[in-house]
Amino acid sequence: MLGKIALASLLHQQSASAEESPLRPLIDPGKPYAPREPHHQPAAKRVLVIFCAGACSQIDTFDYKPELIKRNGQPMPGADKLVTFQGAQGMLTQSPWTFRPRGESGKMVSDLVPQLGDLADDMCFIHSLTGKTNTHGPGENFMSTGYTLDGFPSMGAWATWALGTENENLPAYVAIPDPRGTPQSSVNNWGPGFLPAAFQGTEFNASKPLHNLEIPAGVTQQTDLATRGFLKRLNEQHLQRFPGDSELAARISSYDLAARMQLSVPEVADLSQESASTLKEYGADDPENPLKAQFARNCILARRLLESGVRFVQLFNGAYQTGGEGVSNWDGHKQIASQYSKHGPVLDQPCAAMLRDMKRRGLLEDTLVVWMTEFGRMPTFQKGASGRDHNPDGFTAWMMGAGVKAPFTYGATDEFGYKAVENVSTVYDFHATILHLLGLNHERLTFYHNGFERRLTDVHGQVIKAVLA
Repeated sequence: MLGKIALASLLHQQSASAEESPLRPLIDPGKPYAPREPHHQPAAKRVLVIFCAGACSQIDTFDYKPELIKRNGQPMPGADKLVTFQGAQGMLTQSPWTFRPRGESGKMVSDLVPQLGDLADDMCFIHSLTGKTNTHGPGENFMSTGYTLDGFPSMGAWATWALGTENENLPAYVAIPDPRGTPQSSVNNWGPGFLPAAFQGTEFNASKPLHNLEIPAGVTQQTDLATRGFLKRLNEQHLQRFPGDSELAARISSYDLAARMQLSVPEVADLSQESASTLKEYGADDPENPLKAQFARNCILARRLLESGVRFVQLFNGAYQTGGEGVSNWDGHKQIASQYSKHGPVLDQPCAAMLRDMKRRGLLEDTLVVWMTEFGRMPTFQKGASGRDHNPDGFTAWMMGAGVKAPFTYGATDEFGYKAVENVSTVYDFHATILHLLGLNHERLTFYHNGFERRLTDVHGQVIKAVLA
């Protein structure tokens, strides 16, 4: 009898161990981007991340707080000695922009982003995110990689390592920096960390295309193709002599992809194929706001990449701070009304047009769109200033498209928008949910590195099931 009990216990442990064991993709080094099966039936095939660098204020965009309006100019209860990132806090301050009910759902969204507000019926809001840092670089790292330190794989790297891509002629993962430059944490946002280098994001945008794609002057296309074919045969013969050399196979594969990209990238990045009405809808032809026009062209590029089967696209709005505080991104400490009045139009029309366009084309049926920023901002103005300080204790993100409920609102901050108080969620939960929608188990998608089974969600995170369609 005791033997049967011991055997049953052993079988149970083995079964539990099998359910918790790592699920690592089997990757042919010569075909690192080949499509791979997910862990379970996915809702989304691809992801578009819209990242507002600089910490876009939830108080002034998507998190409506009537009590903040009611108590405008009064001290925040319990905050008389509160010191945040840049110093002491002043009074509660309502948003300079009016919130209005949008769509049939009546979701309250600010006039700062009216066209995005018009899409509220298609959005799934998470108003209760919490972070681990109130500093921009580590905050960007945390949102993009799940860690505040440098050197960890980005979301897109995890996704493409696990799933590969649907278009072998384009990178599996593309990062599109803002026209003003890269974000503060730069390539960490799309880096591979300790995953194979093949899964890092490829960086380019509409105004700064990939370099060295054109055939050198004096070389005909026929000669170029013949040379590529000759090199391919030499590489294949060399690889046959060293069949177990995965690094050699990976290097040959990267050169093959680079050769194919010479044809595919210029085609997908050629926005002259877009109609005049499309350019106008996005604001890509706006002569009065050249920055908006440039960002709009990035939005069109993002849609074209997704349409072409790129697995993961990361679109940045805002760059590392240049030209003074609040000029290049959403970091509105001193004069939020004047600063955000410039940033809002750059984001609003192009992104809203992109989302409407994706919906018309059926892309939202199998594409997950994620809007996020590194943390939120305070409901008070900083003492002696007309802007808001950093706040990781309660901020907003939203999703749209494949696999999420819409219109839907999950979680809430307190009556002023300061701290998450209802269905409090972590960035780990947020990442777990994104991976789940791609058909991936965040607890079992691991990579063994320096003695640890590493994963995007570290040792934390639960799928936010309430937001799933």
